[in-house]
Amino acid sequence: MNILIYGAGVIGGYLAHVLCVSGHNVTILARGAWKKTLQEKGLVIRHRLQRKTTIDRPKIIESISSDAKYDAVFAVMQYQQMSEILDDLAAVSSPVVILVGNNMSAQIHEAHILQKTKTPKTVLFGFQPTGGKRENGVLHCVRFGDGTLTLGGLHNEADETTKKKVTALFKSGNSAGDSTRNSKRKKYKLTWVNNMDAWYKSHLTLILPIAYLCYHVHCNLRNVNRLQIKQVLDVAGEACGLLKQLSYPILPKGMDAYFKPGAKRIITAALFWVMAKTSIGELAASEHCRHAVTEMESLDAAFDELRKKAADYKMPAFEDLRASIPDWARLHEIYKS
Repeated sequence: MNILIYGAGVIGGYLAHVLCVSGHNVTILARGAWKKTLQEKGLVIRHRLQRKTTIDRPKIIESISSDAKYDAVFAVMQYQQMSEILDDLAAVSSPVVILVGNNMSAQIHEAHILQKTKTPKTVLFGFQPTGGKRENGVLHCVRFGDGTLTLGGLHNEADETTKKKVTALFKSGNSAGDSTRNSKRKKYKLTWVNNMDAWYKSHLTLILPIAYLCYHVHCNLRNVNRLQIKQVLDVAGEACGLLKQLSYPILPKGMDAYFKPGAKRIITAALFWVMAKTSIGELAASEHCRHAVTEMESLDAAFDELRKKAADYKMPAFEDLRASIPDWARLHEIYKS
């Protein structure tokens, strides 16, 4: 199948790798120096936890040809950048467009694409939990297992035809890039949900406190202490409470139990401690915060709009952690790219 990946950072790069290994004709849209690097060296990924390096040779383009046709398009951009490519996504000839990444304006994005498209199109939303950084022409990727993509409609279940089409993209090959096919190995997993709007909002309850903590410790998570990890979990719990106050379901179901007193919270705190003290935390969280201040600021502003809808709901832990970081103007100065 012909697949377009719009965006070639760590997340888009790993997604492209998975689809290349699955035997598809993958095209990546990239620009500037990174486009030249991809053309000359290929898509080079260092899988840090798996301790291996893979090289794929997808087609690299700078713009979408008017006569190009794709079986699926994945747009993998930072939240605030997604609005800049909506016209391209509406114009591209493809029956399925999947917007991957944090998205607090998903309803607006979906409406824009569907209003301007000239061909029948299904718009889905997704999230791939992959972290890392780009360095010297190599994508350093941290992931658990072979990776997963949570996806679905904004407020509804994807139709069966679309689900079968998307599922078929990931059925062959294996994401580790091995030449052998070992059926015992885990494969890239698709998790379908019927309310990505609520899923995105639920995900934000953990993303924001982690980002605040990163900025508080100058993006060096090795300096965090156990009280600060406790504070992150307290903040996430308060944020889940806000969503419930606004009648949003918490997704995945039961996620908020990991922030309440009990065995699940103890396990979560221990996991966060290990991640913070190793390169996992650096690649999965602090590197992204360092290079995505604008995205974090946009997500912070979007969450603030949610808070305004329940102004009487108290969030003392949230406010304490939020107040511990520099203002956004200062953060932009500190982490200039």
